[in-house]
Amino acid sequence: MDANPWGRVDEHGTVSVREGEQWREVGQYPDASPDEALAYFQRKYADLEGQVRLLEQRSRAGASATDVQKAARHLRESVTGANAVGDLEALLTRIDALAGKLEELSAEQKAEAEQQSQAAIADREAIVAAAEALAARDPKQVQWKQASSELDALFQRWQTAQKDGPRIPKSAGDALWKRFRDARQTVEQGRRAFFSDLDSQHKDARSRKQALVERAQALAPKGADGIPAYRSLLDEWKAAGRAGRKVDDALWADFKAAGDVLFQAKSEANAIVDGEQGENLAAKRAILEEATPLLQVTDRAKARDALTALQRRWDEIGRVPREALREVEDGMRRIEAHVRKLDDDHWDRTNPERKARSEGLAGQLEESIEQLEAALEAAKASKDKGKVAGLEAELQTKREWLAVVAAAR
Repeated sequence: MDANPWGRVDEHGTVSVREGEQWREVGQYPDASPDEALAYFQRKYADLEGQVRLLEQRSRAGASATDVQKAARHLRESVTGANAVGDLEALLTRIDALAGKLEELSAEQKAEAEQQSQAAIADREAIVAAAEALAARDPKQVQWKQASSELDALFQRWQTAQKDGPRIPKSAGDALWKRFRDARQTVEQGRRAFFSDLDSQHKDARSRKQALVERAQALAPKGADGIPAYRSLLDEWKAAGRAGRKVDDALWADFKAAGDVLFQAKSEANAIVDGEQGENLAAKRAILEEATPLLQVTDRAKARDALTALQRRWDEIGRVPREALREVEDGMRRIEAHVRKLDDDHWDRTNPERKARSEGLAGQLEESIEQLEAALEAAKASKDKGKVAGLEAELQTKREWLAVVAAAR
């Protein structure tokens, strides 16, 4: 009996599939009805069609053309002569069509893979170049903490590229890795040598600073008199170099404590001196208060006599505390400057040479003004406006000069 266009079951229960104009037996399904037997072999066809459909989907999704081609070959073998009921020829046509597309896709994917491989090689070349640049630096100029961090970051990039990036030819990868490894070893050797030398320097600086601490502590009996020597030791301390942060901090605390002893002694001595000089400060402030009215005096001789007496008393008082020195000295200088100005003004007014020059210049200006006035009258008479304007301006200037000279006489 016929079940569908592609399959039939005869009276013995044998199932056949139509291939073109021919029928091919595909098997029997014992102890079953014809419909059940035919359905059994249709399910086998459905399974094959599902595999073809899945392969088509993988191709469209961008799966490896080589892998899909391999699967297509195996699937074609399974479909050819398969014991299944359905349009097997259509399945073969779909597989062949897929294979034709895969050849073109395989070429595209191969070209893309080559591009990705070249890009991956270029990326690793950049990593290697950066590592080699680190290795080529002058060890004396390298910031080793930063350099180590940069090298670790480059190594991490290398590992990520190797794990997640496109594959590259083994020969190219091995050659690049050798360069990277050599550069990394160079940096590590430089870092170890630097810190070994630094450790040696720290030991030397520690010894020198320990000796300076002992010398500073030995100055304690000298009190304030030991400060100049302590300052010399401080200069040596600054030139001694670094001994490592923790060691430096501990030694500096001892060195500073030794200096504090000396400066404390000086402070105590200064306190005694300041007590004595406090009385001098009060006396000088009293003189300043007494001298302040001189700023209003205009009589030169009177101001000079009064200032001379005050200055004599001022000098006899003696020193004042350092923090108040500018205050009292500036006050006395202000009064001295006022009296000195009175002297200077008097000299300017009575200087015969200056007076003669002033009178001579005044005469010249007066004569020039008379000439300009006559020239101005003539210009006005001739109605020469340009000349009139020029003469009036010049005449105004000469009159202003004359006023200045007259005020100075």
